[in-house]
Amino acid sequence: MAAARAPEIVACMATTTQDSAKTPAAAGRPWHNLTPEEVCGQLGVDPRVGLDEAEVQKRRADVGPNKLAEAPKEPGWHAFLRQYRDLMQIVLLGAAAVSIVALQEFSTGLVIIGLTVLNAVLGLNQEGKAAESVAALQKMLVIKAHAHRGGELVDIASEELVPGDLVSFEAGDKIPADGRLLVAATLEIEEAALTGESTPVLKELAAVAGDDVPLGDRLDMAYMNSTVTRGRGEMVVTATGMSTEVGQISGMLSQVQEEKTPLTRQLDQLTVLITIMAGVALALIVLIGLLRGDSFDDLFLIGISLAIAAIPTGLPAVVTTMLSLGTQALADKGAIIKRLRSVETLGSTSAICSDKTGTLTLNQMTARQLVVAGRRYSIEGEGYSTIGKILRTAGESDTSFEPFTLPMALANDAAVHDGEIVGDPTEAALVVLAAKGGIDVDETRRLYPRVAEVPFDSEYKLMATFHEMQDDGRAVIRCFVKGAPDVLLARSSHIRDESGAAVPADDARDRVVSENDRLASEGLRVLAVASRDIDASSFDPGAALLDEVQGLTLLALIGIVDPPRKEARDAIARCREAGIRARMITGDHVTTAAAIANQLGIEGRALSGVEFAAFSDAELDEQVDSIGVVARVAPEDKVRLVETLKKKGHVVSMTGDGVNDAPALKRADIGVAMGITGTEVTKEAADMILTDDNFATIVEAVEGGRGIYDNLMKYVRVQLIMLGAFILLFVGAGIFDVANGAPLTPLQILWINFAIDVLLAIGLGFDAAAPGLMQRTPRNAAAAIVDRALGIRLGVASLVMAALALGIVAWGENRYQLDVATTMGLTSLSLMHIVGALETREPMGTIFKRYTIANRRFVQLIGATLVLTFLVTAVSPLQRIFDTVPLTSAQWGICLASPIVYVAFVELGKLFDRRREEHEPEAAAVPVPA
Repeated sequence: MAAARAPEIVACMATTTQDSAKTPAAAGRPWHNLTPEEVCGQLGVDPRVGLDEAEVQKRRADVGPNKLAEAPKEPGWHAFLRQYRDLMQIVLLGAAAVSIVALQEFSTGLVIIGLTVLNAVLGLNQEGKAAESVAALQKMLVIKAHAHRGGELVDIASEELVPGDLVSFEAGDKIPADGRLLVAATLEIEEAALTGESTPVLKELAAVAGDDVPLGDRLDMAYMNSTVTRGRGEMVVTATGMSTEVGQISGMLSQVQEEKTPLTRQLDQLTVLITIMAGVALALIVLIGLLRGDSFDDLFLIGISLAIAAIPTGLPAVVTTMLSLGTQALADKGAIIKRLRSVETLGSTSAICSDKTGTLTLNQMTARQLVVAGRRYSIEGEGYSTIGKILRTAGESDTSFEPFTLPMALANDAAVHDGEIVGDPTEAALVVLAAKGGIDVDETRRLYPRVAEVPFDSEYKLMATFHEMQDDGRAVIRCFVKGAPDVLLARSSHIRDESGAAVPADDARDRVVSENDRLASEGLRVLAVASRDIDASSFDPGAALLDEVQGLTLLALIGIVDPPRKEARDAIARCREAGIRARMITGDHVTTAAAIANQLGIEGRALSGVEFAAFSDAELDEQVDSIGVVARVAPEDKVRLVETLKKKGHVVSMTGDGVNDAPALKRADIGVAMGITGTEVTKEAADMILTDDNFATIVEAVEGGRGIYDNLMKYVRVQLIMLGAFILLFVGAGIFDVANGAPLTPLQILWINFAIDVLLAIGLGFDAAAPGLMQRTPRNAAAAIVDRALGIRLGVASLVMAALALGIVAWGENRYQLDVATTMGLTSLSLMHIVGALETREPMGTIFKRYTIANRRFVQLIGATLVLTFLVTAVSPLQRIFDTVPLTSAQWGICLASPIVYVAFVELGKLFDRRREEHEPEAAAVPVPA
């Protein structure tokens, strides 16, 4: 079988004397606007020989190896100590120091220190993300390079390359460095991971004018870690290691500073608030005592006990526990959370900036429309599955698609089997379309083998194959052609209609042009197919076959696109309901991106990366709300968009799968990587990884994040009531001289915080999500956890709880010994914490309904806390540790009265609010918190 030799584009063959005095030009300079000869001259390399070993060593000494710079590894001890920058950690250390030094409570101090160590160890697992990203990039660099050195072709490790090296590659190879192309033989390179371009880029040798040209438009360049999908090529290396485009992205990753999550900031505010409250209470107790003539030393010790009670020692552990449980639930839905506090960030997300290729779309080229003689046919199915039909309009006659789809099967180098492809994705789309049209592609290729071909080339923008066939019993060589519609139309003399008749091209030319323009305006990539019969006796397979591709009969136009995911369209609609603005950020062309965005329901206008970059900061602040799509975008532009949205108060999620997405993912409040198609770099830079690459999973994760935050706020509200009650209890004890001003010991306080409150927190963390969660607008991440109105309501609840506990301690002290009184105080407070958690679940609803016991796990945990409340007063070892004593049935009855009274007070408040809401439906409900 004869075949035409693949045409090559070869340049830079002029004699260039290697001059060791010349050194590679400065990294980052534009090479794409220089001719091959100019590049070789500036790099001091003879393209016929390559560099010699001495020159290689000299250049490596100047620029270093072709690998990414490793970030200095942080010592383990330093990373551990860094966890103590957290404000709550500092406050806890202070409380521990005071317990040991001032109160001589060594066991209490050691317990608190142990808690800070636990929190620090948990925090260590969330660190070192920039270093992990660089490590992932380095794993991608394990590439062999075919280099020309000293006139010989040698295989070397990519790390050994230097600027000026000549490198060859072919289909399937990874590009080992950045370089200017010298040879391009039908060369196509997949650059989606770097540029976001959904299809392989056909490379050319002509210099690209301009300095600030997007990477995707630099057709004469090849970039590290991109993949050759077709043809072969040769380049001269222009940048290695950190000077490459991938290396610059790595540098951007290490420069991006992680910020505190909204929850971290809110907890810091809460810590400051509580610390101030404790300080004021301490000063108040000391002042009142001094006015009464009490000893300052005694007053100070009582005040320190109060401070330990007021500091939420269990809060960090409880928050970590709830978030950990939330991450497990989200993992079951396909979302792996790498940083615990990213869970709550999801719940406050107000803007999602999503990559297009492979995230919102399938990353599988699909034929969507077929146009035959003006008739339009839609095509079922998505991706590389051959399941689907070619649909016609009702009332039209049946059409045999074989004459129109046969060129798609034969003038094609791709293969598709079980949804997997070998070859060019666009060609694979044509193979799938041929199969949907009823053609057995493999059998057809076996029956009609090629006798010659004209490989695709960017110069003439077509591919032609020649096959021996029969035409009414006459042997012919049939030429099948596919290519650009304008090219094939110019080479056609006739156009076939649906009946099989050939009409003069001039009669139907305008209609073909109109259909081509329509398809292109819809964001589709348009190809045409044509054919011609040649007399078998006069056919010479060794002749200039391109000359035979004339007088064609144009058969059909095909509109191809990387289709949007069905679930992504629904997910974006849910985002809109939830008040979340979705934007598309892509390396694809503006027209294609705008068409896909329109299909997905993404609102806003489409801009090119050049237009976006031209905005000043002030202009971008003004225009960003109207922007829905940014196309042909550079990595730094993605980061700028994220920063602009954050500056306007948004909590930003950035999704992506390519290397070029990593810096923006790291800069966003929450970065989301694709688990299947995502690069290792992106996964390491992200906060969340989608195991199913499903955009809809993001929305489920947002809903889960909102539910987790809601449940966490239930705990925070009840915790604030409890802390307020602790403070008021100690202040009241000091004012009224109850239990010598210390109604609870520090260890008794820790028992409530950890034995009781942690279990309650777990129950709240697993509570069912509130109805209508995704119909709410995103919460304001900058808002304080406690506003003025809520603070008043929490204060009233704290006052009731403290008054009941203080009354019981005073009653017990008056009738029994002090240890009995403090034990009764511990018991009553524990019971009120339990009912407080029950009441907090529904600020407006009563607890006297089935919902209260519907959550089986929560009921079990309530039961466990009741058992622990009893055990701490009944088990001898616990009695010794926590200074408790057994209680009589009468004493238990008094303790049980406190939660009953508290529930009655809260339920009356809720009833009042429900009645007011019935009579004043427009008024905002202000329930008494629990």
